[in-house]
Amino acid sequence: MDSTYHFAVDLGATSGRTVLATYCGGKVCMRELTRFRYPMLPLNGHLYWNLPLIYQEILDGLKKCVQVFAGEGIDLSRLVSMGIDSWGCDVAFFHKDGSLSGLPYCYRDNHTVGAMEKFCENMPEDVVYEKTGIQFMDFNTLFQLDTIRRMSPEIIDGADKILFIPDALAYMLTGKAVMEYTVASTSQMLNPGTGDLDRGILDALGITRDKFGTMVYPGYMIGRLCGQVQDYTGIGDLPVIAVAGHDTASAVIAVPSPDNDFAYISCGTWSLLGAEVDHPVITAKSREYNFTNEGGIDGTTRLLKNICGLWIFERCREEFAGVPEDVPAVASLCLESCCGSLINPDDPMFANPASMTGAICEFCRRTGQEIPETPADYVRVIFRSLAVRYREVLGMLKELCPSDIKRLHIIGGGSQNPYLMQFAADETGLPVTAGPAECTALGNILVQLRACGVLESLSDMRNVAVNSTETLIYLPNINK
Repeated sequence: MDSTYHFAVDLGATSGRTVLATYCGGKVCMRELTRFRYPMLPLNGHLYWNLPLIYQEILDGLKKCVQVFAGEGIDLSRLVSMGIDSWGCDVAFFHKDGSLSGLPYCYRDNHTVGAMEKFCENMPEDVVYEKTGIQFMDFNTLFQLDTIRRMSPEIIDGADKILFIPDALAYMLTGKAVMEYTVASTSQMLNPGTGDLDRGILDALGITRDKFGTMVYPGYMIGRLCGQVQDYTGIGDLPVIAVAGHDTASAVIAVPSPDNDFAYISCGTWSLLGAEVDHPVITAKSREYNFTNEGGIDGTTRLLKNICGLWIFERCREEFAGVPEDVPAVASLCLESCCGSLINPDDPMFANPASMTGAICEFCRRTGQEIPETPADYVRVIFRSLAVRYREVLGMLKELCPSDIKRLHIIGGGSQNPYLMQFAADETGLPVTAGPAECTALGNILVQLRACGVLESLSDMRNVAVNSTETLIYLPNINK
């Protein structure tokens, strides 16, 4: 029997790709069709996402898929599903006729600075955490919406639908409005006890539940591509599946592990460090450590903490002069430095400074440490500081997590950085299994395969992930 094909849209912070995958012989084979960028759009003093551009890139990816099938003589009927994953928290607003109401705010926009404190004047932090179990960050959807309600209420009042980014794009493709559970769980509005948006929080925001889509879970078929999209792309009435819409949730599904005795770091612009647990951990200690409980597949919870990740490295790389454009070559500069300074990657000063190298220097100056001077110094400081932060957060996780943690799986693009991987192993004292880099797209595809009846259980999905990926092991250096 001929294998089926599945189309994944994998959207990260500022860049995305479309992927075509097949399942054969117990493994998934993926090929990248298109890769594209959508930098934060500065406009009228704010930062937005150019959602129409992202939508257009998805359409172009579908058209490229049609071209590939035609060029290779593959029957297009063998393409049986597509799914979209993206970053969390940000939302788009739509009018009743389905048209987009302005551009979505980017979570790095500074309009939410101080928003947590403002909202918690009406609903105390301990109440919010008890309801949601979510890490407090200025850019959480809760605080974005409260800020918009206070500053530009007409945006919310005029909206027929408020949709998270993967759901917004699915709506644009199908005309069906849903709210996928894993991405909704990033909002600090979802109550894991009820499995829906918390009514008390909605009341505090002054927003009714009907402005959001119907709650659905990974594997749900949202709908089929609308006629206009079919005509434009030539793709046919392709089913659109609600995968684990939050990119980290998709990535965790595809961790190539035969057991659950591990912690993970989804390593990219952000480093999300956590473990998969059966039930939310909402305690005084988890609140003190500011840990988050986000939705996973099959009722699991992703107990994790957000750490500022390779965003710092990428921003510094833009400022370096006289260094190679090749990212691995820049990363290797860390071997040429002995600078011993450390920063706290989660300090607010690194969120979106005008100059990232300047922010690092200022932090080192304030803390009485050596000031980095060369690109090699900056790279070493960044990688070592991330590894130290991993150790600190892993220690917190071990206190909260009910299971034993025997190794660390690092997935995502950052897993291809051997220097950061070795620093992480040395600092945490755990063996690090690095890879795959394409874990998010793989998790997206695995959910589609189960929705199509090819796979049956999460165990099946994990076994396929093990078969479909290559990893490297980094052992702690006891003489570090």
